[in-house]
Amino acid sequence: MKKMMISMLPVECISHIISLTSPRDACRSSLVSSVFREAADSDFVWKSYLPPDIKQIISKSLLPSPSSLNSISMKDLYYYLRIHHRHIVLDGNMSFALEEKSGKKCYMIGARGLSIAGEFEEDKLGYWQWTTVPASRFCEVAELKNVLGLDIKARIKTRMLSPGTTYAAYFVYQLQGCRFGFARTPIEFRVSWGHSRVEAVWHGVVLDPSTVSPRGRYRGDWWMEVEMGEFFVKEGDDATVECSVREVNGPKSGLLVEGIEIRPKLDV
Repeated sequence: MKKMMISMLPVECISHIISLTSPRDACRSSLVSSVFREAADSDFVWKSYLPPDIKQIISKSLLPSPSSLNSISMKDLYYYLRIHHRHIVLDGNMSFALEEKSGKKCYMIGARGLSIAGEFEEDKLGYWQWTTVPASRFCEVAELKNVLGLDIKARIKTRMLSPGTTYAAYFVYQLQGCRFGFARTPIEFRVSWGHSRVEAVWHGVVLDPSTVSPRGRYRGDWWMEVEMGEFFVKEGDDATVECSVREVNGPKSGLLVEGIEIRPKLDV
């Protein structure tokens, strides 16, 4: 009895097999033969790597023509949304991307979507102000002018994220040349969520990267970041995750806040 080579199977069957692997495996499979390339590049394969609600997410995009993303192939859409390639901004206060290796959901809650204690109104104390930074994906970021304490919060529903995934929250910021209050004083961070039976613990990190660790680190996109904490999203979870920043020991100035990013925690 002759053995059947896998390349002799219908293209649809090969596509189904490849869809059970990873995006990296699909790219490798496309190099085997023209039959494998046709199967590996199919919409069937790459749709399986995209979130089930990707069309609803794209519909909220601020792109000039969000529908244009629905007209490209699933493979092109996947690579368009990879986190180190392109973010799409949703409703002006949040951005969306796919994590580069796993294809899982990533969000950043922009400064306009955060809860920031202090007045932004010009005729009051003016602890904070809105400003434009070319390196930001958002139209505006928050600039700290002068304040005695920090109190910043972001909230996100776990149903928006990829199930079966450990996520981490990152405070994304930059320090200006004329700044004070961040070189020695640790800023406290905490991530808490509804279904956790363990009380979330605050931990301190110095934002100035020129100081001793633990300290903020450069991201490679002009901004810096601090890991705030992590949490696991189970299948069917519908909890609210709260990411908090606080510090009340002395005056501070010269901080730019782009937002808080929620992305899968990568194995080191």
